[in-house]
Amino acid sequence: MTVTNDINSELPLDRDHPLLESIKDIKIIDVDTHLTEPGDLWTSRAPSKYRDLVPRVVHVKNSELAKMGVFRPKNTEDSETSPVWMAGEDIPLGFAGGASVINKSGQKVRGADFVHWPLTEVSPAASLVEPRLTLMDEVGIWGQILYPNAVGFGGQAMAQIQDPELRLTVLQIWNDAMAEMQEQSGGRIMGLGITPWWDIDLAVAEVQRIHDLGLHGINTNADPHNQGHPDLSEPYYAPFWEACESLDLSVNFHIGASVSQTSYAGSSPWPSLDWDTQIALGSTMLYIYNARVISNIIYSGLLDRHPRLKIVSVESGVGWIPFILDALDYQAVENNVDHLSMKPSDYFRRNIYACFWFESQGDFLNDISRIGIDNCMFETDFPHPTCLYPQPLNGIAKALGENNVPWEDRVKLLSGNAAKVYNIDVPTD
Repeated sequence: MTVTNDINSELPLDRDHPLLESIKDIKIIDVDTHLTEPGDLWTSRAPSKYRDLVPRVVHVKNSELAKMGVFRPKNTEDSETSPVWMAGEDIPLGFAGGASVINKSGQKVRGADFVHWPLTEVSPAASLVEPRLTLMDEVGIWGQILYPNAVGFGGQAMAQIQDPELRLTVLQIWNDAMAEMQEQSGGRIMGLGITPWWDIDLAVAEVQRIHDLGLHGINTNADPHNQGHPDLSEPYYAPFWEACESLDLSVNFHIGASVSQTSYAGSSPWPSLDWDTQIALGSTMLYIYNARVISNIIYSGLLDRHPRLKIVSVESGVGWIPFILDALDYQAVENNVDHLSMKPSDYFRRNIYACFWFESQGDFLNDISRIGIDNCMFETDFPHPTCLYPQPLNGIAKALGENNVPWEDRVKLLSGNAAKVYNIDVPTD
């Protein structure tokens, strides 16, 4: 059976359609996209002593991938090679395929085949500033927030680099590259800064450097305690939270942003399922995993200690949030969670933000009204498998238009909330 997602199909909405016309004057900010890192992102910026040690793309026989702990695409021959990101003395960071389901012809390819595409087979818009800006203009998006692939969605893969100076160099090159891309794009492509979560003094210093670079937020590991460090609510990390709060930098937790949240299929699917089904199921479970991250942040008391923090749950959707907030409120009473000064749901509405994309097919506006219109932001996840493409605004335009959502709420969902969370000066022309 062939199933079509209306939100990604060729809907009868051209750029002049009244529903799209109704949002065309909004400077839309897409709060979750990814960079397919160019193969020379690190090598072209590294000091000479590290040029052969920073992440670089090496082709490895498929028969060796499992031994290295690197994902191996299904249906590949042992004798064939696959690209792997290597750092240091051949430390594998992970698979270095295209990380984009948009091919070089601009077509979206469904299924898991994309994971073994070389970088040369993917859309230039996945990697390069000018093609990305061209695509954004074509689809009607003004700005995009950018997340990594190669080092883990929260920078968790950097822990595999044992040399501490090299590890910090790799991290700072990413942050410098994001500042460069932001400048080259005229402030429209905004990569978040990754922090060295493994060392609190370095983390605090890097938060300040991220601010000084002009980046718009912090991206970090959700579960450092699973890599031999304290958890994020322990006193060890208090200076990190204080720095983010004082500099008004949002802290963003992307799904899959820790070693606990295995990439691709993970451990959720039953082994007997076929590969594409495992990918679909594993990806779905990653959304729900962020409920755990957000719930820990709320119950830990962290938001009492740092009441001005801005926390973002990235690429996790919104439909589950009303249920989780109800459950947190209920369980806090039933289990005597009495160290909090407010109801758990009130912390969410004061401090936490979430993102939606494909849910505009359903009754997501009711979910948003229950969560709070001020706490939700629009994303596309370009160029990953779930991305809204090639017409990313069709679903949200139809939902907002057909439900007669007030103009001020349309602006909040598509631009205003993101501008507030990420301190973005959105042009008024």
